[in-house]
Amino acid sequence: MRIFKTICFILVIFPLALVNAQEIKKWSLEDCVNHAFENNLDVQRSVLSMQNQEVTLLENKLNRLPNLNMNIFNSWRWGRSIDPTSNLFTTQRINSNGASASSQMLLYNGSRLSRTIKRNEKDVQASYYDMEKSKNDVALNVVLAYLQVIFTRELLENSNYQYNTTGAQMEQTEKLVNAGSLPRTNLLDLQSQLASNEVEVINSENDVNLALLRLKQFLQIPAEEEFDIITPVFDKDDYGFVEYKVGEVYKQAESIQPEIKSAKLKIESADLGIKVARGAHIPQLAISGDFFTNYSDQNRRFTGVDLVPGDPSPIGYLQSDPSEIVVQPQYKSNYDDIDIPTQWQDNRSWSAGFNISVPIFNGWQTRSNIQRAKIEKNLAEINATQTRNILRETIETAYNDAQAAIKVFDAAKKQVEALEESFRATEKSYNLGAVNYVDYQISSFNLFSARSNLVRAKFDYIFKLKVLDFYLGNPITL
Repeated sequence: MRIFKTICFILVIFPLALVNAQEIKKWSLEDCVNHAFENNLDVQRSVLSMQNQEVTLLENKLNRLPNLNMNIFNSWRWGRSIDPTSNLFTTQRINSNGASASSQMLLYNGSRLSRTIKRNEKDVQASYYDMEKSKNDVALNVVLAYLQVIFTRELLENSNYQYNTTGAQMEQTEKLVNAGSLPRTNLLDLQSQLASNEVEVINSENDVNLALLRLKQFLQIPAEEEFDIITPVFDKDDYGFVEYKVGEVYKQAESIQPEIKSAKLKIESADLGIKVARGAHIPQLAISGDFFTNYSDQNRRFTGVDLVPGDPSPIGYLQSDPSEIVVQPQYKSNYDDIDIPTQWQDNRSWSAGFNISVPIFNGWQTRSNIQRAKIEKNLAEINATQTRNILRETIETAYNDAQAAIKVFDAAKKQVEALEESFRATEKSYNLGAVNYVDYQISSFNLFSARSNLVRAKFDYIFKLKVLDFYLGNPITL
């Protein structure tokens, strides 16, 4: 019986332990970023866009090779028609078939094809950098969402600390009230504050759950799936300010950021587009070849004649002797059907030649295409300028925000240290009855707010610093 109970205990406890072990798995920032790269829809869309450009490039490269097309046909005709093998009119039903093949190779078209290929290569490179830009945006959003989870958890920790502090003070006050040292109103006030602190804890817990949910939604993870992150230990001293000036940060970012490279490649692509459009003024030279053969069931081979048995047919009489009748024997021509392989062999024909296409007038289409290509290049240049301006403004803002954030952090840290000393003194005075509850509550609230501001300033500084670090080309880590 003991053995049976032991086995039952193991069978019940082991699966529960296994489930709990599986739920312990926590995600690092690198895990979240890699998962976002694989599942984010914007990244997947940019990858498909790049693949589409690669297909276009391959298609234009293969246009340098000769094309080859083959056609096989079979038909029936009734009534008056032309026999395709003899070119004679006939009224009999004709069954004919055949095969043809044609090939053409472009020799020269004003370098339009080679320039189109070069332009496609630029477009492929630009789409690759667009994909990298999409990944960078996703990575920054993941970092922001990841830090938001850690930030809300520290605020929750601060709320719990405030709740525990109020609870401990309430217990102390209750003892003093029972001893007659303090009025009962002090206890009631602390009970009210404890309830308010409990509400703060509940709100902070909701903020943590909401931050986790938003991170899971960004990572395309279902809400019901178990998910948690690794919380690193932050030390402000480990996140020193960048040693470069804002202009140096921008120059570094301009040389490595993918959106700048993409914008430059799109200008080069548009410039090649103008050359491609101008190439339509130049004649086009191509070489072609054709093959054809056919079959007709009316095409037969003559094999000879046979005498028709029976009396010969009279055709006249001798002029010298009208009684002497002239007769003519009847003959029958013999034909054999010619099979399809033989006719296809006999009816083969080939042709080859050059084709020169000289553009003269096409309704102003070439000039219109050139004008559109120039406009496209102007738009690409404007977009490139706008991209550089956005990058510069983003870096300048992040640099200014980071400088302000570190000052706010240092000030908030000093404020917390001062308010902690002030709260300890106020708490002692309150316990002795020298300070009323309003002063105690104000001191407690000020300390709670200062600690929350310190947490906010710390994570704001870390994120702004990570943005600058990212634009310098450094990997995003915490």
